[in-house]
Amino acid sequence: MSFEYLEHVQDGLDRSAVLDELMKAYGRDVWNYALFLTRSRELADDIAQDVFVKVYEKLYSYRGESSVRTWLLAITRNTALDAMRSSWLRRVMLLPQRLLTSDLHPSAEREALDRELVHETWSIVLDLPAKLREVLLLSAHHGLQMKEIAQMLGVSEGTVKSRLFRAREQASRKFKQLEGESAAYGKEEWT
Repeated sequence: MSFEYLEHVQDGLDRSAVLDELMKAYGRDVWNYALFLTRSRELADDIAQDVFVKVYEKLYSYRGESSVRTWLLAITRNTALDAMRSSWLRRVMLLPQRLLTSDLHPSAEREALDRELVHETWSIVLDLPAKLREVLLLSAHHGLQMKEIAQMLGVSEGTVKSRLFRAREQASRKFKQLEGESAAYGKEEWT
């Protein structure tokens, strides 16, 4: 989506209506990114709310230097980092939770297999170092270009490219290791 919402704000359109459209279009992305960064559903709720309060306050200051999605994710990142630096959060250990669920599955067996795959995938991604998992999420899940990620994180495009390569390499290595363990476990059951 373009930043046409924000052009209308400058033409006198109600900011509340624009905010409502932004929340409908990008609310899930903002919340998912906050969850990814904090690993806490409750904190993700608070951060998403804070992000859209900030967006409401800053609608007129949007300059269009990046896409609306990139702008919102940058605000989300900064808000999440501020929240994680707070003294309260430093005293609390956040435990990984089941991050994704889906309601529609053709069978109970398929549902169990899909849930296990999602759990294993998120476990692998969340075990990556923070700098690597963040670029992987921004690229793979949110579809941001390297230039947008570089601007958002305040690093060079080369750094983003390097981190993305290392993230994919480490994740691939962990998937192969997991597959090897699964194959060995399957052989033990049959012998």
